[in-house]
Amino acid sequence: MSSQITKETLAQFQEKCSADKACRVAMNAVTENGLRAAAKNGEVHRTTRHSFSVNLKQGAITDQKSSGRCWMFAALNTFRFEVIKKLNLENFELSQNYTLFYDKLEKANYFLESILETLDEPTEGRLIAWLLTAPLNDGGQWDMLCNLVRKYGVVPKYAMPESKSSSATGEMNSTLTVKLREDACRLRKAYAQGASKEELAGKKEAMLEEIYRILCICLGEPPRVFDFEAEDKDGKFIRECGLTPGAFFEKYVGLNLDDYVSVINAPTADKPYHRSYSVKFLGNVKEGRLVRYLNLEIEELKKAAIAQLKDGSPVWFGCDVGKFLTKEGGTMDLDAYQLEELLDVKFGMNKAERLEYGESLMTHAMVFLGVNLDEEGRPNRWRVENSWGEKSGEKGYYVMSDAWFDEFMYQIVVNKKYLSEEFLKEYETEPIMLEPWDPMGSLA
Repeated sequence: MSSQITKETLAQFQEKCSADKACRVAMNAVTENGLRAAAKNGEVHRTTRHSFSVNLKQGAITDQKSSGRCWMFAALNTFRFEVIKKLNLENFELSQNYTLFYDKLEKANYFLESILETLDEPTEGRLIAWLLTAPLNDGGQWDMLCNLVRKYGVVPKYAMPESKSSSATGEMNSTLTVKLREDACRLRKAYAQGASKEELAGKKEAMLEEIYRILCICLGEPPRVFDFEAEDKDGKFIRECGLTPGAFFEKYVGLNLDDYVSVINAPTADKPYHRSYSVKFLGNVKEGRLVRYLNLEIEELKKAAIAQLKDGSPVWFGCDVGKFLTKEGGTMDLDAYQLEELLDVKFGMNKAERLEYGESLMTHAMVFLGVNLDEEGRPNRWRVENSWGEKSGEKGYYVMSDAWFDEFMYQIVVNKKYLSEEFLKEYETEPIMLEPWDPMGSLA
């Protein structure tokens, strides 16, 4: 066989395609309408139902707009659920701009500290190249949000409302990235010229002061204290003055974040089940706890999620949202698009292979608010609260098929009480440290 595409080979390809009537019909459909539209399976939308045997009630759908804060929105949506329930509110929302501010500030510090820890690494090496790729992008993890809340608390949305830059983070992020890459350059050059640790630390603090200034200008300055006011469903007015963000979380959200565990499903040979994992150089709050996962079989993720939902609490999760998703009607279903039939091409990678070869990883975080169990108690579809606004999906909600869960679900966060003692011991073992570029280090 030739290493080149020869004229003879090309002629064979052309002849076969021209003679294939199905290929001609598909070509006409796709060139006129686009690949996904031509492959869309209307039957899925006719048979998918937004009804669930376990169904939690939530406030109005939130909208992250042109930002990558899904992980933050999803976590804050689980928190506001507690406030709404506790205070009998119709609706309530926590400030995503407030947590964004401190996430950016902490990520800047984490990045600069990572640069100081790797001063002897070559600039052209993979690690430094990786660190410089995205010093403080919008993505994050559950444990990272917990670190922010422990340190800074939360505030109602009205106490620090959205700004232009929080709803569309691109310009701010690119500006901060330019500055932090320059800061990394200056620190590494100063080190090469013999600067002491104390001198480098002083330079870093001055750099962080600049980052703080930029964040204040873009997002506004976070409140230190605020007055909480709300009216419940019965017209009762609630007021408490002079609250700190930490005190508000403790009193009105009231969750013990140490009780929540991240469980993943990564069926690759390099990650045995029933082991604890973390990722090098993954974090935001430098002194915060590690991002840590327990790798379990997919059925264990389902059992824990169902148990928490049955007890009346939502479930934060991370998945590969772009696969087989339709925004019209709100479905996440393996049969949503009939690409194999349209193209007459087989797509046969399994979940492990997709992870290993870069075809899939966690890209988005959302919240489970319900699940439908069949007569034998087995799940067949899941109710998903998204953060893309009411115009996406079915008024902001999606239905995930259980088969889709198997293939593209990577992480859930559940209370420890829904895991066995054996699983908890496995979680608490010294984590295996994965490389920064490992797919399980992806940020939602």
